[in-house]
Amino acid sequence: MKKYIYQILCSLFIGGAMVSCAEDYMETDKGHDTLTLTVNQQEIVLNEKNHTQEALTLSWTTGTNYGSGNRISYTLEIAKAGTDFARAYSVDLGTGTYQWTKKTEELNQFLNTQLGVGYAEKVSLEARITATVAGMEEKEQRATVALDVTTYQPVTPTLYLIGEAAPNGWSADQATPMERTDNGQFTWTGKLNTGVFKFITTLGEFLPSYNRDAAAGEELRLIYRTSGDEPDEPFTVSKEATYIVKVDLLDLTMTMTETENIGWRFEEFYIVGSFTGDNGWGFEALSKDAVQMNLFHYGAVIPWKADGDFKFTSVTDFGQSDAFFHPTEGNAPYTSTSVVLGGKDNKWQMKESECGKAYKVLFLTAKGKEKMLMRPFTPYEGLYLVGDATPNGWSIDNATPMAKSADSPYIFTWSGTLNTGEMKISCDKQSDWNGDWLMADKSGKAPTGEVETALFTSKTDAELKNMYPDTDLGSLDNKWNIQEAGSYRITIDQLKETISIVKQ
Repeated sequence: MKKYIYQILCSLFIGGAMVSCAEDYMETDKGHDTLTLTVNQQEIVLNEKNHTQEALTLSWTTGTNYGSGNRISYTLEIAKAGTDFARAYSVDLGTGTYQWTKKTEELNQFLNTQLGVGYAEKVSLEARITATVAGMEEKEQRATVALDVTTYQPVTPTLYLIGEAAPNGWSADQATPMERTDNGQFTWTGKLNTGVFKFITTLGEFLPSYNRDAAAGEELRLIYRTSGDEPDEPFTVSKEATYIVKVDLLDLTMTMTETENIGWRFEEFYIVGSFTGDNGWGFEALSKDAVQMNLFHYGAVIPWKADGDFKFTSVTDFGQSDAFFHPTEGNAPYTSTSVVLGGKDNKWQMKESECGKAYKVLFLTAKGKEKMLMRPFTPYEGLYLVGDATPNGWSIDNATPMAKSADSPYIFTWSGTLNTGEMKISCDKQSDWNGDWLMADKSGKAPTGEVETALFTSKTDAELKNMYPDTDLGSLDNKWNIQEAGSYRITIDQLKETISIVKQ
């Protein structure tokens, strides 16, 4: 009897083990899937107006690891059709990646720089994905897909005012630069004299230029001029005044709005309180925002000092009481956003339990829009370089990590080789690109090699967006432009929102 019981138990054990092994096999086996590669569109026509929209998505299945349980890594190649991938762009994507995407502008630039495709040109392409199983490298799996792409000619990244109405007259060498706010979009605020003006794209060169389209009548429309034989119609200023001039080269439109409200209300702005300065009540400067006029920033670890009081001011003189900003109530919590200039000497107040950690402050000083936003700041655990200038290109999943400083959780560094091209910094590697970012303070900015502003943006932070009444923070996509390949050291302070990109 004992013998039979023993045999039954063994059978049950072996059967259970077989089920367990089968389950393990199914977990690690990729289902003997055939590797396939698909594209979101077979025919893609790029348009710079859609430069931030996703244009190309290549997706592939896992392929098979032949039941081995070994990891599968992937290599993507893209080449002109008919070349048998002889001069292909190739990127190793590692494991766990099943998609490769490019936005419109990225794809347009990628095809030009990586495959030599001209602008405003149609090209037939082939993409190939290769799956390699670790330890079974001889069993490569491949899949291909074909597609056609039509590129566009990018508009100029620079634009200048020139003419007798412009500040520097007809000097092409000294033409007045406009600020680029987005692809094809420029703005300038300043005094225009009576007279005429137009726009040039390159300092020292009168052509090409953007002139008034005479056929548009009273409507302020632009026409692109590349030859001295073409009509040279300028815009006319009939009244000397301060104007906001906005140009959209993609729509070929121009607006000119007379204004009196120009410049920053305060050139300097300070926080002062029991915890500021070496011994308390020292004036600590806030920094100007890069894109929102009259918005100032402050970031610091707030120590506890008796009372925890603080307020804001545009001067460093306690005698000028009418220059101090106060909360609308005494002993207001730091979360109170309402402010008043002058009047009763109310102060914000930090509790001892609220101190000893980092905070970020934004103060909007625009007249009639004054408000203060102060929030605790938890540093991001990782910061990641993305862009064609970085080692892993525009792959958000495989973005290049920076290293956290051993001395501060707010400071990250990276040393390595950057290519020519663009880059920005992701705070969270959010796959839909709608996460949090540290960007250049201007689009296409070349690093200075010095400590400069790193503009923090969040696509989903409603409180932050409300501090930018004149700026669509969610649409900003400012990138640094690395103009010379080589070895660089990048240091970023996410609390102070500063960065240095230094060529070694």
